[in-house]
Amino acid sequence: MEKDSLIYKISHGLRDMCYICMRELRQTVTDEGVLIFFILVPLLYPLAYSWIYNNEVVREVPVAVVDFSHSHASREFTRLLDGTPDTKVAYHCNSLDEAKDLVGKQVVNGVIYFPKQFQNKLYRQEQTHVGVYCDMSLMLTYKAIYQSAQAVASQMNTKIQLSLSKNFTSRDEEVSSKPLDFDEVPIFNTTGGYGNFIIPGVLMLIIQQTLLLGIGLSAGTARETNRNHELVPISRYHAGIFRIVLGKFMCYFMIYMVLAAYLTLIVPRLFGFISLVYAYDLTMFMLPYLLSCIFFGMTMSCLVRLRENVMLLVVFTSVPFLFMSGVSWPQNDIPGVWQGIAWLFPSTFGIRGFVRMGSMGARLSDIHPEYIALWIQTLVYFFLTCIVYRNQMRRARASSSESPMMVDSSNSSEVAD
Repeated sequence: MEKDSLIYKISHGLRDMCYICMRELRQTVTDEGVLIFFILVPLLYPLAYSWIYNNEVVREVPVAVVDFSHSHASREFTRLLDGTPDTKVAYHCNSLDEAKDLVGKQVVNGVIYFPKQFQNKLYRQEQTHVGVYCDMSLMLTYKAIYQSAQAVASQMNTKIQLSLSKNFTSRDEEVSSKPLDFDEVPIFNTTGGYGNFIIPGVLMLIIQQTLLLGIGLSAGTARETNRNHELVPISRYHAGIFRIVLGKFMCYFMIYMVLAAYLTLIVPRLFGFISLVYAYDLTMFMLPYLLSCIFFGMTMSCLVRLRENVMLLVVFTSVPFLFMSGVSWPQNDIPGVWQGIAWLFPSTFGIRGFVRMGSMGARLSDIHPEYIALWIQTLVYFFLTCIVYRNQMRRARASSSESPMMVDSSNSSEVAD
């Protein structure tokens, strides 16, 4: 008898969970806003971001040249600078003020200045200078101009040094010009591209933020339409809060396990980004990340009172979440207080773990702290979600007891959102 009763409870609970899941799925499909955030945004946003950063590095950054020297050395420097892949000599100006106006109008991103005594000092074997003025509002263009000018200056310095030396063989010249040789070997982000640097973190953040948007939008819609007070008899669910939470979770998980595979496997390969992930490790890592993001979104939905509020909340937090993850700013340089706050969000550990797996080829054992942290967040936010939903049910029960209207028990699957 007890065995039959236990089997009945399990089957009854599974049936309730499936019903709630299908009902939530139906509401997701019929609500255009939720459908956009759950389907269209995860599908299209990664493509837009990846297309923007598809060039990886900036090339042919325009610069202006102010040449008061009018010498062979200054013209050679200009020719070599224009021959580099990262810069392009776009204008020759007669004064610094003219070049400054071009920078202000964003026609050029930097200025190369040759003083009048540029070549004369070289002939007198004195140190001369080249002025390099860069627009620091965009670090990528600054890096391109500065490194190109530095490379050209190093090349000309070597040539001058060899012309003044009294070497007899090529080996002597090689030792004189480069007494300490080195090999530059880029690791992890081997292309040195901005896309490989930022896109993996953005992809993981999209998963969390779209879940927050969709779940919050659904909760806001429910409150605007007063569905919290259109309760069915609570007696069926007075001890079944887990059924409600898990039923809704099943709906979100079914949608996002497909989207997660698309974001982590297909998008990087479409645009040729570095992807060194192992299928088993990625699957095991994405499981707690999706769980924690879903329960985090369900917990935070209690803060959404109006449909539009969730937009402000998520838009405001997107950039801070990315910064606190440590992908755009070194984690060790983030103040301790903000590092503690960052531990509250699944995106922090999800971004760190996925970047190390994708760019560095880390295995699951290499990201053990992030993996354990995501499971802890899953448990914490699961129980917080249950508490939040139970409080909502208590308020709804009190409201329904005050209402003179009776609700048909045949529709007993309505749940407060």
